[in-house]
Amino acid sequence: MAERSTAAVDVADNSGEQPLTAKADEATADGVDEAQNKAEEAGKPGDAEEPAAGKSEAAPLELHSGHKLARRYRLEECVTRLDGFSSWRAVDEKLRRAVGIHILPADHPRARPVLAAARSAALLGDPRFVQVLDAVEENDLVYVVHEWLPDATELTALFAAGPLEPHDAYQMVSQISQAMAAAHREGLAHLRLTPGAVLRTSSGQYRIRGLAVNAALRGITSDTPQRTDTEAIGALLYAAITQRWPYEEDAYGLSGLPKDVGLISPDQVRAGVHRGLSELAMRALVNNGATPSRQEQPCTTPEELSKAVAAMPRIRPPEPAFVAPPAFQQQTYQQGAYGRPQTGPGMNATQPVLTPPPPLQSRAGRALKWAVSALLIAALGLGSWQLADTLMDREESRGDSGTGQTDDSNKDTEQKTAPVPLAIKGAVEYYPDGKDQHSEDVGLTYDGDSSTYWRSYRFNDGPVLAPFKEGVGIVYDLGSEKTLSAASIGLRYGGDHTTISLYAADALSSSAPLSSMKKIKEITTQGTEASIKVNEAVKTQYVLLWITAMPYSAEDQYSGAGYKQAVTDVKFTG
Repeated sequence: MAERSTAAVDVADNSGEQPLTAKADEATADGVDEAQNKAEEAGKPGDAEEPAAGKSEAAPLELHSGHKLARRYRLEECVTRLDGFSSWRAVDEKLRRAVGIHILPADHPRARPVLAAARSAALLGDPRFVQVLDAVEENDLVYVVHEWLPDATELTALFAAGPLEPHDAYQMVSQISQAMAAAHREGLAHLRLTPGAVLRTSSGQYRIRGLAVNAALRGITSDTPQRTDTEAIGALLYAAITQRWPYEEDAYGLSGLPKDVGLISPDQVRAGVHRGLSELAMRALVNNGATPSRQEQPCTTPEELSKAVAAMPRIRPPEPAFVAPPAFQQQTYQQGAYGRPQTGPGMNATQPVLTPPPPLQSRAGRALKWAVSALLIAALGLGSWQLADTLMDREESRGDSGTGQTDDSNKDTEQKTAPVPLAIKGAVEYYPDGKDQHSEDVGLTYDGDSSTYWRSYRFNDGPVLAPFKEGVGIVYDLGSEKTLSAASIGLRYGGDHTTISLYAADALSSSAPLSSMKKIKEITTQGTEASIKVNEAVKTQYVLLWITAMPYSAEDQYSGAGYKQAVTDVKFTG
């Protein structure tokens, strides 16, 4: 995510029983510590222009999960706490929908610029941007309410899974450059266009969040806003086709370029890069020292970049794989060849059909017909008798030896189908939304000790976690591709139902899209033991254990009452 907290808070502790600063030993609001947050800040184009005086000395707001603004917006989870402001996932109880809220004190030095930026962005009304829904100053607070898109995926997560296909990268740079060109025509700039500020919806549309507001919250300004945003779009395209950040610093989960080398073209970083997209990225990054090839003019505004994208030959999506027609279609064709009419779709009604010759009408013809019929009947009878006699002789000759062979075969089959334990070679916590639970404890789920476990945070709403969090889980590595037939999972909390799914994953990744995995099986249990039997054995090396619903449990030594779950003694068999 682009906006990350440096405060020590209990991430999903949204029950409202404790302030967010109550647990210094828990993870930060989205699982990122202060060092990584500083690395991200160093990797953003235009951030060097943030004034040193922008750091607010205002006291942090004493807000907590369950707090309500305007008797309408209930705060659920803090996702950012930085420089005197905080950002939250909340619920609009009036319209019963999820929203996002930025909050800062009214006397904060950036409060007025934030209000002005939010109201200007709200007037744009372009659906390609995450919409500002409200901007209010009330009770010594200033807060900005914006859309929350639970089904969208940040570019940060997409880049972590690997470089984008040329068609996807082309669509991304085309949509983002057009959107930013429209914003600049209205006098609005972003100035903090990072991978965390761009979302891709399930329909393939790209949405930009934080237009003008994200920069105002951090005090970022620029004398050349169009050039700053154009360079940022070039950096996104560079990362999309190379999976590298085009600066020396590592940022947003991507490795930077080698030190003291400067900005090199994407085709020097990774083989097989689309040449047109590579040149386009260099034209957008020319402000940072890039040199476009073939004497191409640099793009210094989003409008110029949008026109350059439109002038490129259109990159088409990959052709779908050829699928052989079903066998029954070939049989239908063969039947038609023997004179039977074909009535399938697309058949020509006037197609000639072979028909048998008309029967002989003479007395000799009728006699010949009866003679042929008699011969056929006799031949069929003789053939049937010989076939039955042969089968009986074979059965008698087999005797007891045949029975013994069958028994041995059954024993071999039983031995082959006996369950075999599959050793777990490693595991990582899976959190595609960038918010881990207790990633350091995943090894406790298969250490053979039932008293140790990995646990989730507690949640205020449940038992189903969506739409605020799609789920929590762990990806396990079986060492090599194995045939998976069953799984056994120990759970700490019983009561209300726990919903668990198994997925076959392609890699040991914390953020690979769930849509790229194959769902194996889903079960719901109310006890503390979950047994999953696979209907059809699946071959895979990586298995995702994905929990989407949790039981409600009372307060214990680790956390208060809420919807939560813990996992131990995970075993797989093949």
